[in-house]
Amino acid sequence: MRSADPTGPDGTAPREGRTRYLLVGTGHRCEMYLRSLLDDHADVAELVAVGDSNPGRAEHYRRLVEETAGVPVQVFDPAALTRTIREQAIDRVVITTPDATHADYICETLRAGADAVVEKPLTIDAEGCRRVTAAVEETGRHVVVTFNYRYSPRNTALKDVVQSGALGTVTSVDFSWVLDTVHGADYFRRWHRQKQNSGGLLVHKSSHHFDLVNWWLADAPERVYASGGLRFYGRDNAEARARAGVLRPAGPDGDPFALDLRSDERLSRLYLDHQHHDGYRRDQDVFSDGITIEDNLALVVDYARGATLSYSLNAHSPWEGYRVAVNGTEGRAELEVVERAAVLPAAGGTPVDPSVTAGAEQGGARRRGERLVVQRHWGTAEEVPVRNGSGSHGGGDRLLLADVFRGPGEDPYGRPSGYRDGVAAVSVGIAGNRSLETGAPVRITDLDLGSTAADRRSGVPA
Repeated sequence: MRSADPTGPDGTAPREGRTRYLLVGTGHRCEMYLRSLLDDHADVAELVAVGDSNPGRAEHYRRLVEETAGVPVQVFDPAALTRTIREQAIDRVVITTPDATHADYICETLRAGADAVVEKPLTIDAEGCRRVTAAVEETGRHVVVTFNYRYSPRNTALKDVVQSGALGTVTSVDFSWVLDTVHGADYFRRWHRQKQNSGGLLVHKSSHHFDLVNWWLADAPERVYASGGLRFYGRDNAEARARAGVLRPAGPDGDPFALDLRSDERLSRLYLDHQHHDGYRRDQDVFSDGITIEDNLALVVDYARGATLSYSLNAHSPWEGYRVAVNGTEGRAELEVVERAAVLPAAGGTPVDPSVTAGAEQGGARRRGERLVVQRHWGTAEEVPVRNGSGSHGGGDRLLLADVFRGPGEDPYGRPSGYRDGVAAVSVGIAGNRSLETGAPVRITDLDLGSTAADRRSGVPA
């Protein structure tokens, strides 16, 4: 039975009875939502069907659901999304497809009469932002963008410091993120390696980071200048190092950058076993031709109320994590996070994101962990405790999924996010990509991302 319209601002308020879901996109990322629907939130949510352009992967998850939960779930063709939504009286569609398809599926979902829950990024370009905004305004439906980093306790703790006024007025943010030669390399094996699919790391990965800054500051980005390039991965860089006498280890068994899908039962069943359906290779060589995204990036971003963000991303670091410093008129806060202290030879090729694992590896002088320190003018530095919960991202993913599937309660930090937050996050990456092309700063208002009168009435900065 179809439910009544949601009452929450982003479509996340609970409804009468169980909310009926479709899940489109059955790659690695969808499993978090699928298991949450079947376990923690099965009393309020019902997974009706899964769909993917690769029928083998969709069938893989149908069997997984049946075997682990004993729940009958259908497989549907994403080309028939509208018909499936209407025939099955679907309330919401969870979208975990490649980034370049997000806008298509969001718009079709809304116009078919359902709400959308979409993995970040919202979309990859200005045209996608305009289309999503138009579909929201036309239909009155809701879009939830799942920015799970907001829910990580360490990031919420920094939000609390900034929001409390302890730093005074924020004047600048220095944000450095490093991806290691396991996790970072993985973006150069998959479909992400082509900017037409992912928008590059400035959109796919960094939209998380830009959303954090937008959220920490409760402000809107206005102007972006970017610099960067492909300087480590790709054939040309590998050959240049070889000419300089820096050689790669020979053979797949000795190459820490090679990924053998046969060595991972889950990846083998999900990708290798179904490669024949569409020819998609999950294990491409990170030093081959065809890579069009950057692996080193730096940005300067000006904000509406006067703060400036300096941001950098490196995708071939020997360790993984990030450092954030927030400077204000009354002090400074510093957050340092080490998600993986070292990539040791035995770990080479493992595509696991260290931020969602609990590995205990050490890196000599570097240790896995996190530390938030606040120092006000004329005072000594004080460490702010970070209270983690159980599960991935310090328990943050569980909090996010509870908000998505049960509806947010009173949240003093404003963590639930909708399409406006999604547009604001990708606006920095889209402007950054244009700046990379032109060599000039880009004003976000010049991108025409589709802001509406409804946005202005809501008080969200344009």
